[in-house]
Amino acid sequence: MEKTLILLKPCTVQRRLIGEVINRIERKGLRIVGLKMMQLDDAILNEHYAHLTERPFFPWLVSSMKSAPVVAMCVEGNSAVTVVRNIVGATNGRKAAPGTIRGDYSMSGQENIIHASDSIESAEIEMKRFFREGEIFEYPDPLHDFMYAPDGD
Repeated sequence: MEKTLILLKPCTVQRRLIGEVINRIERKGLRIVGLKMMQLDDAILNEHYAHLTERPFFPWLVSSMKSAPVVAMCVEGNSAVTVVRNIVGATNGRKAAPGTIRGDYSMSGQENIIHASDSIESAEIEMKRFFREGEIFEYPDPLHDFMYAPDGD
C-alpha cells in the first residue's frame, strides 16, 4: 500500500473544517495510519518550503502556516498520492473543480485548506519531516476486501 502526507492548514483548523476534510478522505477509502495536531515553526517551514524561499510571498506563507496549528496525516491506499491529489483539486481554490476539497471549501491559492504530497518521493521525505518513528502505524484492515478487487485494483 502506498502512503502519502496530508497537512490540514491553519485556515482549515480556524474554519473548523477538520472533520469535514477527514470525512471525505476516509469516505474515499483511504486509511489514516498517522494523525496529529502540531504547531509549525520556522525550522520545519523553511525545510518544507525550501523551494519557495526566494519567492516574494514566502514571508507571508510562513506567517500563514504559523497562525494556528495544522493537522498532519499519513494516509494509505492503492495509488494514495494520485488519489489524494485528485480529491484535493487544483492549488487555487477558485480554479479547483467543484466536488474537490479545494473546489468546495477554498477561494484562495494560499489559504487553500490542504497540502498533499505531489509524488511518492516527496511523500516519503515529507512523512519523515512531520512524523517521528512510531507515529505511523501498521494495523489490520478488515475492510480491505470491500475496498479492492482480489488483484488489488
